[in-house]
Amino acid sequence: MEKVNIKGVPETMLQTLYARAAYSRQKKAKFHDDEAEEIVSRMDYDFSIAGKDAMMSKGVIARTILLDRMVADFIRKNPGCTVVNIACGMDTRVYRLKKNSSVAKEMGEVRWYNLDLPETITVRRRFLEENGHISMIARSAMDEEWAKEIEEPKGKVLIIVEGLVMYLTEEDVKQIFSIISRRFSSAEIIMETMNPWVMEHMKEKSIEATKAKFTWGIKSGKELAGIVPEFTWVQDVSLVEGMKVIMPVYYLFGWIPAVKNISNKLVVMRK
Repeated sequence: MEKVNIKGVPETMLQTLYARAAYSRQKKAKFHDDEAEEIVSRMDYDFSIAGKDAMMSKGVIARTILLDRMVADFIRKNPGCTVVNIACGMDTRVYRLKKNSSVAKEMGEVRWYNLDLPETITVRRRFLEENGHISMIARSAMDEEWAKEIEEPKGKVLIIVEGLVMYLTEEDVKQIFSIISRRFSSAEIIMETMNPWVMEHMKEKSIEATKAKFTWGIKSGKELAGIVPEFTWVQDVSLVEGMKVIMPVYYLFGWIPAVKNISNKLVVMRK
């Protein structure tokens, strides 16, 4: 067992890691995350609050299902692409996709970068060895230097920003898009966003326990397009679509505008 001591926003990566590992152990799970299960089994950390936070867990599973699907689809359509996983935390998507028969062949040609704060990458390196076509970058998403560590892409570029911007400011978000715009002549971004109403009225116990605070949100990707005009809004994918996979009752709830509108969204932007 390896003791992990990390606080604030970076600590939230342990809650989401546990949610995936716990779900992966279920017999009827829609995805299996062997790496998450193994890491949790080796980690000396109190996951008890995360284990009781059903709202957080279901949201993590819904977005994982959707993002796995969306990233796999991009890779299939764009062999030899470059993927930059911003605020990766203890994310293990690259390993799930390598075992996914529908995209496993293409994964061998993908250049995948996992980017996060130095203290986060220090923890990640204790549990995951990444080299070759999968590598880590220990920098803030707002630090322009990370872009210099990306090899010149040979194909299309996909940027994933999951579970980050709700802890930032609008200026921080603009900075991230500015770095992407200056580094890549073209790119597609999938960014998870939170509705401002949810930020103010709904709480996730496991996230609150880390002392992390939600600070920024938008109602839709069209609003984001007004903030970063060099990028074009492509679509919003509500996490309701992922909830339908794990809780079929959402096929009914999903028709209620209020439910669909306030749910977190995966906003797709393109340069």
